[in-house]
Amino acid sequence: MALSLAFSPSGHLMVEEGAEEVWGFFAASDEAELREASAGGDGAMLLWLSAKWPTDGLPPAAVWWREMAGWYFAEFCQRGGRHEMAQPAEDKWVSYLERAPVMRGAEFLSVDGLRKVWQRLDKAVEKDIEAHGGDAEGWLRERLPHWHLVGRVTLHLAENKKSLDRPFAFLATYTSGLNDQGKPRHLPLQQAVKEHAGKKDRAALLHLLEPLSLASEQSGWAREMLESGAIYQAQGWSPGQALGFLREVPVMERCGLTVRIPNWWKASNPPRPKVSVKVESAGGGSSGLQVDGLLHFNIEVSLDGEKLTEEEMKALRTAEGLVLVKGKWVEANAEKLQAVFDHWQRARGMQYQGGMSFLQAMRLLSGAPLGGAETELLADDEVREWSSVGAGPELEAMLRKMRDPAELREFETHPDLQATLRPYQRDGVNWLRFMTKLGLGACLADDMGLGKTIQVLALLLQLKRLEPDAGPTLLVAPASLLPNWKAEAEKFAPGLRVFVAHASGDEPQRWGRFSKGKMEALKGVDLVITTYGMVTRLAVLKEVMWRLVVLDEAQAIKNAMSVQGRAVKGLQARGRVALTGTPVENRLSDLWSLFDFLNPGLLGGAKAFQRLVKSLSHKEGMDFGPLRKLVRPYILRRLKTDKSIISDLPDKTEMVAWCLLTKPQAVLYQQAVEALAATLAEVDRNSRSGLVLAALMTFKQICNHPAQHSGDAVYDAKVSGKFLRLRELCEPMAERQERVLVFTQFTEIIPALRTLLREVFRRDGLVLTGSTPVDQRRGLVEEFQKENGPPFFILSLKAGGTGLTLTAASQVIHFDRWWNPAVENQATDRAFRIGQKRHVLVHKFVCRGTLEEKIDRLILGKKGLADGVLSDGAERALTEMSDAELLDFVALDVKQTMTAAETINV
Repeated sequence: MALSLAFSPSGHLMVEEGAEEVWGFFAASDEAELREASAGGDGAMLLWLSAKWPTDGLPPAAVWWREMAGWYFAEFCQRGGRHEMAQPAEDKWVSYLERAPVMRGAEFLSVDGLRKVWQRLDKAVEKDIEAHGGDAEGWLRERLPHWHLVGRVTLHLAENKKSLDRPFAFLATYTSGLNDQGKPRHLPLQQAVKEHAGKKDRAALLHLLEPLSLASEQSGWAREMLESGAIYQAQGWSPGQALGFLREVPVMERCGLTVRIPNWWKASNPPRPKVSVKVESAGGGSSGLQVDGLLHFNIEVSLDGEKLTEEEMKALRTAEGLVLVKGKWVEANAEKLQAVFDHWQRARGMQYQGGMSFLQAMRLLSGAPLGGAETELLADDEVREWSSVGAGPELEAMLRKMRDPAELREFETHPDLQATLRPYQRDGVNWLRFMTKLGLGACLADDMGLGKTIQVLALLLQLKRLEPDAGPTLLVAPASLLPNWKAEAEKFAPGLRVFVAHASGDEPQRWGRFSKGKMEALKGVDLVITTYGMVTRLAVLKEVMWRLVVLDEAQAIKNAMSVQGRAVKGLQARGRVALTGTPVENRLSDLWSLFDFLNPGLLGGAKAFQRLVKSLSHKEGMDFGPLRKLVRPYILRRLKTDKSIISDLPDKTEMVAWCLLTKPQAVLYQQAVEALAATLAEVDRNSRSGLVLAALMTFKQICNHPAQHSGDAVYDAKVSGKFLRLRELCEPMAERQERVLVFTQFTEIIPALRTLLREVFRRDGLVLTGSTPVDQRRGLVEEFQKENGPPFFILSLKAGGTGLTLTAASQVIHFDRWWNPAVENQATDRAFRIGQKRHVLVHKFVCRGTLEEKIDRLILGKKGLADGVLSDGAERALTEMSDAELLDFVALDVKQTMTAAETINV
């Protein structure tokens, strides 16, 4: 399978197989070397990447990581090896992060994490040099021949404040060795030529001048300096001469020369006055900014955001090269500055005379070239170089609130909310309210277990209080999650009037009227819950103007051209919210479709977006920063790894993962109930207990998968509600690179579970059962506990329920229930124990409408009693019921489960 790079939640660069993003693959010719390098850790991988020259054919993530390695080796060469290596400054790390390309785990990137990767690269270099006998020079020439160390030429430019006519000084030096402190010792380049000539060491001289010779082939400035011999002389320069050299710095560095210049000059962003364009509402701060209104831009010439005076403008018009303005040396080019100023004046006076839309303004501010009219404003290189586009004060204040919910005011908790929100959840509700009030689509992308559901319910209660006549909200979710939403609403927001718009709902009369298009069926309803499949078939859903449309598991519309995706985008609403635990910024293939629902037009048309992605993926020095800047204000994502979040979380959260029976399961379950009723009428008392226990086992098997009951071993995932739920639950875990323990009491179903999970995680996992030899168990545990160990571990409850430490997992799934809280807790404690540094989520699968749901209620009812009340398991309690009580207990509740063929796709 094709290989790509990913960043793990623990902060390590790693290789993974089978990613689907077409821009992320390594060439097949590199795969063997990459696998070998990855075995040595991310430091060895970066070392391997540093030897790949040129970058043609490398995926964007590899080029980005290679750039960081390039900083390391530039420092390595300047220091003459690993002596007193200095990491990049904070601002350089921050800028580097902003340009991060798409890769799995990009959400976990941080300055601190990059610094640690740098340190591991340093360790890998140290180890590799030692393997070469400790000869750094020989090692570098062999391993990284494109880097120059010994005899490296350095070009120096410094300010000379003693001279008005020649305020700059130039000198070329070479690194002759290291001083007593292990730092490079610079001597004039002319002295190096004399030394090598005196020794008649022609080879050494050629090596020394090789970078200059290469630079002269690419730069007229370097060619003139070399041919005239001026490169060997210390010189005083005019501002014009200094600017000519500064413009050539990128070429010099590419050719292997070290360049030392004043800190105020950056080749990618040289200091210069710019035409400052500020986007703001037409009325300014007093009118209030409206998203559906038009925005205008103000134009002036400024330096670092400070407007230039008429006297300073005059100095710029008469100067050449560099000029001192406000105490800073800046590039002066009056002709270009005036041309760019005229460009923006024409745009304001003609194309945008009436203003621009909010979405156009957002694209303009981000700089993302998405093909709209605003892209044309920055299409010219000179316009981009001599312009500074930003938000005015009022718009900037609004954008800060969009990016950071902490900027928003505290809200009053609705009295009907039967829960206490954590601080980050209150921030989330504030943010959702702010975004929907503005009419902007919002994506709440919190990690699984951080409470997206309760934040939405709290929002709906607020809307009901503030806008009682605004109409109902429509919530669209996968069919398997309908019971969860209904139960959570009843528990936490009983003041909301909820209607499940589905044949399985508990209001058949209202459903009948609504399905026929009768709008009065929605009278008094606050929240309508339906499924993605129903949106494609129920026309009346598109006829209602909803207060909000909320999509749960919004990745369901990742395919923009699917029937499901098009149907959802056809819904009418005054506000739109998407919920997902998947890091949407890491999958550009899904990003456009999601935003086409949330904020249609923000990312341009589908073809324009595809062109942008393609250009970013194949462009040297690609920069994903503008695209991330464009979408970031509309996405709120909090991670369980965030210390400010995790400090407010319990150590463990347990939740029921409701599952729905498919039609084959429902039919088999009903047949088993009827068979039990017939047998009970004939069995004697002595045999009754065994019969009941056998029947309960049958019900468990049917709830797991029909094939487990029949024994035919054909485990089609589509005919089991639990298998479907397992896939839904684990797909976002795979995206977030979380690891999971899956417990079952049935060893016969484990191969089918392994097949399904291997497909979801795109890697194989581990299995431990009672038949696993004792001497192999320790090895399995050690394998799972490794930094980049297998993503899942399936354990039979009896074999893996005690005695194992598996803290590499932060997710636990009980695929089928033991119905004994003590046994289940022991199994959960394989992950939830000393050594676990993350919040643990426990998912207990329960089939709705079956005896599994009723036993779950029985267990919950015993929570307040002493441990051991159900120590023999709930099965024993059932054997003591009367026939009537037992049959009522195991009976299928058709109102709580699905028994139609539509189950799978609705």
